[in-house]
Amino acid sequence: MSAQQYSNHVRYDPLWHFMALPLTLAGLVASVVNLFRCSDENCFEAILLVLIFLILVVVVLVVRNYGLKAQDRAIRAEEGLRYFVLTGKPLDPRLRLGQIIALRFASDEELPALAHRAAEEQLKPAQIKQAIQHWKADRHRV
Repeated sequence: MSAQQYSNHVRYDPLWHFMALPLTLAGLVASVVNLFRCSDENCFEAILLVLIFLILVVVVLVVRNYGLKAQDRAIRAEEGLRYFVLTGKPLDPRLRLGQIIALRFASDEELPALAHRAAEEQLKPAQIKQAIQHWKADRHRV
């Protein structure tokens, strides 16, 4: 596996990105098309099909969101602990979650200075990642 860095750190989950989401959205589109083409005999079924796919889209998106929120909380706790171990101080409260998530890629040597800079300059997550000199890979987040 190649070394992780800014240019290749984005990760895709094939079951999510290429199966679940596209198929669910395709089903919703097809059910809406079916609704507009329905006759008097099958309009009720077409409406039910649209409702079922709307519910399915919501469920798929909510389930994904819950998993990401759990990962975000874990990353915030891990990075807070790592920063405390390295500096003896808590993370700056001005740091937003996106910034903390971006800081997880920074090596232990550059984390304190980069966290301070990110809080002072209100760097965007992409700017933080680009500023990292020694990338610490995170291959677990999806």
